[in-house]
Amino acid sequence: MSQVKSSSFRQFSPLCLFKFARLAILATVAMLVVCAGPAMRAQNMTLEGQTGGFITPTAYVVTSEPGHVFSHPVVGFHFVAAGNVIGDVYSMSFTEGVANHFEFGYTRSLHTNGNNPYYSPLWFYNGFNVVHGKFPLIPETFKGHAWVPAVAVGGVYRNQVRYVSGAIAQKAYNNGDVYIVATRTLRMTKPPILLNFGFKGSNASIYGIGGNSPDFVGLMFGGIGFALPLPHGLIAVPAAGFTQEPRRVLNLPAADIPTTLDYAVRITQRENPRFTFDAGIGQVAGEIIPGVNLEARHVFGMGISYKF
Repeated sequence: MSQVKSSSFRQFSPLCLFKFARLAILATVAMLVVCAGPAMRAQNMTLEGQTGGFITPTAYVVTSEPGHVFSHPVVGFHFVAAGNVIGDVYSMSFTEGVANHFEFGYTRSLHTNGNNPYYSPLWFYNGFNVVHGKFPLIPETFKGHAWVPAVAVGGVYRNQVRYVSGAIAQKAYNNGDVYIVATRTLRMTKPPILLNFGFKGSNASIYGIGGNSPDFVGLMFGGIGFALPLPHGLIAVPAAGFTQEPRRVLNLPAADIPTTLDYAVRITQRENPRFTFDAGIGQVAGEIIPGVNLEARHVFGMGISYKF
């Protein structure tokens, strides 16, 4: 997590863009999406259960076997050690694909309390519910055009969110996202490179973990990735991604939330991937108000997904 306010894309200068690109290069960044041969379309789940990286969705969906309408279900577990103030966040997800044209799923986001006597009570709640869905609009390399990315639209709805905004108001809020995302895998490169970029509207702060924002605002997200071969039919994906966050928090007007960054590695099978493991660090928010530090500048996260 990060307290660098200039990382917010609404006020990015060329220098900020350069710093972000330098971070990406130094970390050998890649989005958390498997991208080598058949593994490029692996069913890997985000923190909220969508097909994609650790936190960002791609334009791909859970695939169904030939001759079957419904896919085998994909289940996932994610854990984020978010520091002494926020505590630990973990989620359990279930996602189903329909005829390679739609995916939907449910996630229960859970939480264990931090131990800061002043700020941890903002997260003294069990968690909230997440429902998501995604529709592909354009297939990759549509009509033989090699430059055409896959494009999809999707949405996320979070119910009974009591963190931060809800804790201050002593009530539960709902929030959500709607997004469009483009994903392109460049198979002609060695190693193959995956590019992902999207735009979303959201009124959730840090995926609901930071509460609600006062308004529904437009935000960007994305990443870039490549895969490295490993022994025993495995591949490793060094990883990173970014997601803009709403700058303001409902009922906490002085807060200033920066862009979320993640750096990680994904391990999965090269052929017919069913199992994936992710581990890495994230940067989201440190000192959000002068004198108020969430102590979550560097947090550890891990995730496991399995397709039955």
